[in-house]
Amino acid sequence: MKIMSFERAAAAGLLLFLILGLAVADVAAQQRSEQRCGWFVNPTPANAWLIDKAGEWIISAQGGLQAEGDWPSFASSRRVKTNGHYGYGCACRKVITEKNEMRVTRILSAASRPVSVCRRDKALSRKQPK
Repeated sequence: MKIMSFERAAAAGLLLFLILGLAVADVAAQQRSEQRCGWFVNPTPANAWLIDKAGEWIISAQGGLQAEGDWPSFASSRRVKTNGHYGYGCACRKVITEKNEMRVTRILSAASRPVSVCRRDKALSRKQPK
């Protein structure tokens, strides 16, 4: 049996510590997450926000802040084009936010919904993007 050197054992221990730390951080993020549903607006490259019952949440600003995670993908029937292939749709996202800044910092999951769902919601219908 080969005995591991102190340096290798220390490196393996540090790697295990980092992996466990990342797992704990991900669990903590899941616990702080919130479900937000509403209009996902992407009018131009790298600019996106979410309009829900609470207001307008910044997701991405070109040349500036960008939330981690994947944006929802939309079938053509679930998207309203306003600028080439840019536009908006209805979606739900599980997100981490900075509430005082009205900013989404991380998207944990996202799913598109039919546009009619947001249009029927009284709190969202009057906030539909133009």
